[in-house]
Amino acid sequence: MKPIDPRLLARIGPARRYVTVTAVLGFLTAFTILVQALLVARMLAVVLAPSALAKDGLGPLGRIVPVDARDLAKGLPLLAAVVLARVVIVWVQERLAHRAGTRVISELREAVVDHAASMGPRWLATGKGTEVVTTVTRGLDGLLPYFVRYLPQLMLAATVTPLMLVVVLGLDWISALIAALTLPLVPLFMILVGLVTRDHSQKHLEAMERLGARTLDLISGVPTLRALGRERGPATRVRDLGNAARKATMGSLRIAFMSGFVLELLTTLSVAIVAVTLGFRLIDGNVSIETALAVLILAPEVYLPLRNVGTHFHASADGMAAADGALSLLEQEPVRVGTPGGLSVSLEALPLVVDSMSVATPDGSRLAPSGLTFTAAPGSLTVLRGPNGEGKSTALLAIAGLLPPDSGSVLAGHGDTARDLADADADAWTAQCAWVPQRPELGIEGRSLSLGQRQLLAYDHALTSGRSVFLLDEPTAHLDGAARERLIARLATAARAGVTVIAATHDPLLIAAADLVVDVRATRTAVAPGASS
Repeated sequence: MKPIDPRLLARIGPARRYVTVTAVLGFLTAFTILVQALLVARMLAVVLAPSALAKDGLGPLGRIVPVDARDLAKGLPLLAAVVLARVVIVWVQERLAHRAGTRVISELREAVVDHAASMGPRWLATGKGTEVVTTVTRGLDGLLPYFVRYLPQLMLAATVTPLMLVVVLGLDWISALIAALTLPLVPLFMILVGLVTRDHSQKHLEAMERLGARTLDLISGVPTLRALGRERGPATRVRDLGNAARKATMGSLRIAFMSGFVLELLTTLSVAIVAVTLGFRLIDGNVSIETALAVLILAPEVYLPLRNVGTHFHASADGMAAADGALSLLEQEPVRVGTPGGLSVSLEALPLVVDSMSVATPDGSRLAPSGLTFTAAPGSLTVLRGPNGEGKSTALLAIAGLLPPDSGSVLAGHGDTARDLADADADAWTAQCAWVPQRPELGIEGRSLSLGQRQLLAYDHALTSGRSVFLLDEPTAHLDGAARERLIARLATAARAGVTVIAATHDPLLIAAADLVVDVRATRTAVAPGASS
């Protein structure tokens, strides 16, 4: 977690104009703060001075605020105008920050979701999809303070702090020296607190991801749990995860409050040193009351932007941790199938030819399937059979254009007119395939249905989709006898109507109804881990 993440800055396209405007507004804010301090010093000096002021205690800076401002009738309207201008500037800055931050977060969410979808079904099957859900919902919400508070304060720290230090130097070099010596303590303590914040923010994000993953799993399995009378069984585990998330949240809040307290105490003590020094020198007559008041009002403004940088950075630490996870995901290579903008191949009335196709497992230790070869013709029902783990489901993913083969090819047609999936537009290829996995997800309409009912509904959608190729993974696994027979009859009817139907199954009834049965086998390989897509 860095104070400024270059990966995040590279994605703040909508906020670039805002950052530029913030720099300009930062200078205007610094100027209004300076004028406000000088005006207050002018008016208070007349009231607090034991005798009439004979000279201008502001020196060259007195040209910014006329001596006439000592008169309250003239000084108060000027002060009101300056305060109003400062309020308007801050309001514009806040408004721009919210709009820019919301747009950046929205675009980052869309990019993460699109990229997660491009990682392919294998990546989603690892369970990382729930982490993405947590990141793009609750996680990135914590990034808004980064844009609304942290970035503006960073700009102010780069403008207001040096300007105020130079102004104090022009008024009283001793006070400026004290401020310059104590100012580096602020970033030092910011770093120390930041080291603690980093670990707590990561733990907070992990706790939210675990709770989100568990909750999503339970929601999807509630019908099954209720059917078995076990719906109250996971309550203890969910309660434990909720407590862990609560403790992580409170830990993050405790660190944020602690960072604010530490920085507040440090800057208060620094300003107190300046104030005590000014007090003794004022008694000795080494500094004028007007100068002392101006320095005393401006001294906190020297520390304030830098202190706020630390406070707001720690407050947005959770969002930064989520952004780090999102940006790390965006850096991963997506699964690339076919050629973007390649040939638009029509699969209607063309046989699908799988030629010596092999796909490596994620760890690279096996090829599953290995050397798979068959031809699935339109109007036929093709069945892939074999033990679990041999690559039947993987073969269907590759045929659908969702997973690239490591060797071999998937072709549409025979001979010189054949079109290779590697040269085709994968999206156009996939759009012609109706793929139904073993556990279809149907969204809201499927939440109240059993797995077998969800399968039947998914197959009904597939059979009425009008697509040229049906790819079915264990279509009869969760159906009873009558439902199995009806589904097999519907698949045979669809095949006779000219559709290419390919099913992976262990069901002897479906195997008996097939026009072609293909045995799928896996082999061990010497492919290095991580070499496969």
